[in-house]
Amino acid sequence: MKKSVLNIVSILFVSFLTACNVNDSYYEDYTPPSPPTGIQVINGDERVDISWNHNRESDVAGYNVYYSYSYNGRYTLIGSTANNYFIDFGANNGEKYYYAVAAYDYNGNESDLSYDVVYAVPRPEGFNQTIFDYRRFPNNAGYSFSNYSVVRYDDQNSDVFFENYQGTYYLVVWDDTDIQDLGYTNDIYDIPYAPSSGWSPSKDVIAKVGHTYVIWTWNNHYAKIRVKNITPDRIVFDWAYQLVEGEPMLKPSLKGGIRKPIDKSTLERE
Repeated sequence: MKKSVLNIVSILFVSFLTACNVNDSYYEDYTPPSPPTGIQVINGDERVDISWNHNRESDVAGYNVYYSYSYNGRYTLIGSTANNYFIDFGANNGEKYYYAVAAYDYNGNESDLSYDVVYAVPRPEGFNQTIFDYRRFPNNAGYSFSNYSVVRYDDQNSDVFFENYQGTYYLVVWDDTDIQDLGYTNDIYDIPYAPSSGWSPSKDVIAKVGHTYVIWTWNNHYAKIRVKNITPDRIVFDWAYQLVEGEPMLKPSLKGGIRKPIDKSTLERE
C-alpha cells in the first residue's frame, strides 16, 4: 500500500509540472526589441551597403530595413535579414536615401526605427582607369567624369589630365577646376567628403601611388581618384563621381541626431 501511495504522489507531481509547462507555452510576449544602433552606410555604384550593431536581446529573430527620400518622410520597407548587414541594390545614382533599421523578435514584435540619422547618395565609380602623359599622348591624356571617358587633355570636358614633367608626375586641372591631395588611403572609399578649402593654387598636384585626390569640377561636381600605378607614360587610378551638383558627399554620411518615433501605420511595406 505504501508503494502505491508513492506512485500516486509521483504521478500527481509530474502532472503538475506538465500543466505548468503547458501554461508557460501560452505565454505571450508583447515587448519589442530595442531599436538597432550604429547604423552606417557606404555609397556604391547604384547600391548602398548598410550595416549596424547586433541587438543584445536573445529573442531577436531579424531586422527590417527601411528607406525614405527625406528625413521626416514616409519610410518604405525594402527588405529583411537575420544578419546585421543589408545591400540596397535598388538604389539609383544621384538620389538621396535616408535609411533606418528595426529589429523584430520571434513573436513578431518590431522595435522603433533606429535613431541614427544616416543617408547615402549613390554615385558612379570606376576602377583601373588609365590616362597617358599629355606631352606624348595628348589625345588620351585627359579624363571626363561626366562622360565616364578618356578625352583629349584640352577637351572642353576634360576634368583632369596627366603630366610627366622631367620625371616628376603631376595631376593637372584647368583654371575653372580645383584639385587637392588628401594623402595616402587604403582604397577609394576612405575619403567621405570633399573638403571646403585647401585647394591647390597652382592647379596641379604631385601624383603619388596610394594617394587619393579630390577634384571640384568646372560644373560644380565633386570627384575623387586614387592612384594605383604610375609609369613614365601613364597613370592608373580608381575614381568616383558625385552626380548631384554641389553635393560634397563622396562616401556615406553618419550624422548625429535623434529620430522622432514614427507611427508604424504610416510605414509602407513591399
